[in-house]
Amino acid sequence: MKINQSNKNDIIQTIGPPIVKSTFDNDVLIYIERKTSSSKLTKLGKRNLIVNNVLILDVDKKGILINKEFYNKDDMQKIKFDDNNTVADYNRSSFVSDFFFSLRQRIDDPLGKKRTKN
Repeated sequence: MKINQSNKNDIIQTIGPPIVKSTFDNDVLIYIERKTSSSKLTKLGKRNLIVNNVLILDVDKKGILINKEFYNKDDMQKIKFDDNNTVADYNRSSFVSDFFFSLRQRIDDPLGKKRTKN
């Protein structure tokens, strides 16, 4: 597969249909190869990752290959992910909480008799 020479049909004929296909400005074809093996009994059957290859191909609107990227298991270890976490702020007095509390009360006591005790 050569950039600016191979087309989408050549790619599919050579390595088959992609695992993931998405469309942004160009078509992105993603191929994933993953092989694991069972480990020893002492590790309780945990699987070992042997091969983890990812091939990303960018194809323009005309169907011509414009970019290709290959990542192996070692490359995946070098990718940095953001460690920041999104914190959800739920208050007991939020509108949604009040709404569901009210709804639950009405389901439990539709006539309101449990609230008024003499």
